[in-house]
Amino acid sequence: MLQDEAVHSADTPSPLNPDPSSMRAHYRAEGLAESDLAASPYEQFAYWFKEATAAGLHEPNAMVVSTADAAGRPSSRTVLLKAFDERGFVFFTNYTSRKGRDLAENPHVSLLFPWHALARQVIVNGTAARIGRDETAAYFRTRPHGSQLGAWASDQSSTVASRAELERSYEQLAARYPEGEQVPAPPHWGGYRVTAETAEFWQGRHNRLHDRLRYVREGSEGGGAWSWRMERLAP
Repeated sequence: MLQDEAVHSADTPSPLNPDPSSMRAHYRAEGLAESDLAASPYEQFAYWFKEATAAGLHEPNAMVVSTADAAGRPSSRTVLLKAFDERGFVFFTNYTSRKGRDLAENPHVSLLFPWHALARQVIVNGTAARIGRDETAAYFRTRPHGSQLGAWASDQSSTVASRAELERSYEQLAARYPEGEQVPAPPHWGGYRVTAETAEFWQGRHNRLHDRLRYVREGSEGGGAWSWRMERLAP
């Protein structure tokens, strides 16, 4: 009898055993029309990013970065967007990390901004290239002292024997570069700029009939400024 009760309990949704198939959210009625969008995805992103920030979203600059190695094996992680303009979207990382190694083999990358509270997503597909060392050094100087030391202490994505080993490395660096002393940017650490080839703006709608409008880049860099074609995708 106890076994039967245990089985029944496991099949019944509860706070301790939630059923994802029963989870529902009703999205907003306001839609997204082609005429609502700016001429370029970077300009449109600026509008939505400003609205996400004004809405008080936690870390609206958090984005999922998806890469693949030379064999096509994908991996994803959340990083923070640190700059964007008409040239692309910039983030910083350890060049020897999993994503750094992937990008060295395969520069194609996907960015996802999951602004759930606004029933919005932005999905950018493009290619990543390292930014200049001057630009990296300028950003590195703006980081908190502890974050600067952390960039040196952590050999990102490598195996660590213990937490104590990681903290010991940090403490040695803190002794070498005390608070107030300039910490140089590590040579193995820096920024990537993702140049968009497509950028999709997703707005949740009732009955799962979401609005999905995608910018598609056309033209060549040598021919001057990019042009953008707009297309609507089925939800």
